[in-house]
Amino acid sequence: MKYQGQTDYDHEGPSPRRGVLLCNLGTPDAPKTADLRRYLKEFLSDPRVVEVPRLLWWMILNLIILRIRPRRSAKLYASVWSKGGSPLMVHSVAQVAGVKKILDKKFKTDVPVVLGMRYGNPSMASAIAELTAQNVRNITVLPLYPQYSGATTGSTFDAVAQAFTKTRWVPELHFVGGYQQSKLYIDALCGTIRKHVAKHGQPDQLVFSYHGTPQTYLKKGDPYHCFCHQTTRLVRERMDLAEAQVITTFQSRFGREPWLQPYTDKTLEAMPAQNIKHVAVICPGFSSDCLETIEEINMEARESFMAHGGETFHYIPCLNDDPAHLKALAKIVSPYL
Repeated sequence: MKYQGQTDYDHEGPSPRRGVLLCNLGTPDAPKTADLRRYLKEFLSDPRVVEVPRLLWWMILNLIILRIRPRRSAKLYASVWSKGGSPLMVHSVAQVAGVKKILDKKFKTDVPVVLGMRYGNPSMASAIAELTAQNVRNITVLPLYPQYSGATTGSTFDAVAQAFTKTRWVPELHFVGGYQQSKLYIDALCGTIRKHVAKHGQPDQLVFSYHGTPQTYLKKGDPYHCFCHQTTRLVRERMDLAEAQVITTFQSRFGREPWLQPYTDKTLEAMPAQNIKHVAVICPGFSSDCLETIEEINMEARESFMAHGGETFHYIPCLNDDPAHLKALAKIVSPYL
């Protein structure tokens, strides 16, 4: 029996498959100036990331930033680089393997799961090509940004769509726009905080530090700021913490215009004078540890806090390939498989 429009071709060849594309921001190929220049040029040329008139920004980027910043960034990346590459790449690869293992067991079949980076390698186009080569005709795209932002999740959608502009046969797509309300994700965050407190004691202040964005993005309707605060609230409520015990801050600002506040660095510097001498910092907006968490928080922020009179500083690592995190990610994509 055939349905309308069905032909004998429908029965030829292997059955189409369903697969998963896990996406993250990206990383340079090596901690070298030339590699950083290529990576930063691609990253900072994205109009979702920098909303400045294109001609003006082209001049600033190419005549100033790319002549100065790559060398500085290369030194920072070198300080966190490992034999397996950048921390972001190492953890992302582990996440792909972990999620695949869970899905294969759950569905009792081989579920293709691949990694795509918004900037750098493996590119989004190459990741999609890898899925297509495995006869995947139904792709679930999960950007590994718990809290939606146009500069991250929205930009990932742009890259996926761009990859299909020259594709004759576009597969069925399911795009996950964020998962800050996922119960298992919140549980995973609570679990890692509980483990930390059990080992190091309750801090005077638990700091939830998220990557910042310019305030203008919020004013134009980007919900990221709200989702960050929602994440903090859900964790606080799940752990039955008082509002005074936690604070939401924003890090990694760039340029002179105002970004989301309060700023993580300024907040930490001011805490010792408020008799807050023991802090623990967690970065729930990062699914993997990277330069912004290891160097900016666990090195720079730690040094600054201690220099201003702090006594105990702890950084709670990202969820990375924690089993609870992998379980949460697998749960999020499972309904589409």
